[in-house]
Amino acid sequence: MSKRNLPAATIVARPGMRTETTPAALERWNPDVQAASDGEADNTISVLDVIGADWYGEGVTAKRVSAALRAIGKRDVVVNINSPGGSFFEGLAIYNALREHPAHVTVKVLGIAASAASVIAMAGDEIQIARSGFLMIHNTWIVASGDRHALRDVADWLEPFDAAAVDIYAARTGMDAKELAKMLDREAWIGGNDAVSKGFADSLLSADAVENRTRNSAEGRSTVAAHKLDTLLAQLNVPRSERREIVQALKGGTRDAAATGTQDAAVIAEVSDLLASLKSI
Repeated sequence: MSKRNLPAATIVARPGMRTETTPAALERWNPDVQAASDGEADNTISVLDVIGADWYGEGVTAKRVSAALRAIGKRDVVVNINSPGGSFFEGLAIYNALREHPAHVTVKVLGIAASAASVIAMAGDEIQIARSGFLMIHNTWIVASGDRHALRDVADWLEPFDAAAVDIYAARTGMDAKELAKMLDREAWIGGNDAVSKGFADSLLSADAVENRTRNSAEGRSTVAAHKLDTLLAQLNVPRSERREIVQALKGGTRDAAATGTQDAAVIAEVSDLLASLKSI
């Protein structure tokens, strides 16, 4: 199908509210999975990280994708995806940017396209997925705190985003919206063959189109572990700025790593206890 038939996504971000990557998606994500070609063509965009800027200012953002599309111009574009998701708002913005690209967009799901990344994947004129790849679709996932009134308000605010995701998936697949909503409710993981049969993808990638670059595996494991820790800290209501300092300190990534102090040590100890109780991490 043509991406021209897809609905535009309305983005109304809420100050102070950020969607998060789920632990299950991080558990399944292997950042070593990449396109097999040694060098990417100048019309290729890589979505091989979390969606949205992380604590290092890295990650896949709408600003970066839009800049890449401007550089490509009115040429066909290939989008390689292997991402556990992340900021749903950034994901919708990237989806819009790809949907509005004037030339043909080919999306290749190399590993997983989870959560926000699955919405981005829908913006292709043609979607190809690895036989061993997965799409994951679910309701917008956030970490929030407050009394029942505040949480009820957050739940009401999230509903339109889930409805937007259903509209996009329905336009892409032709599936019934109610059936898709039930899939989002239970967090559905859709394998390569199933994605093609249900209309989430058009065809399977050839086996030689994907490469597992194990020479980067140590760095990849470190990246996944850091994102898991960041998600756990968010569940403990640790502010994002403090989460960044703690993760960088544990990775030895800042000059202030030795100065995190006893407060951070207490938080880390609390995270360790939480890790012991969460079997999925």
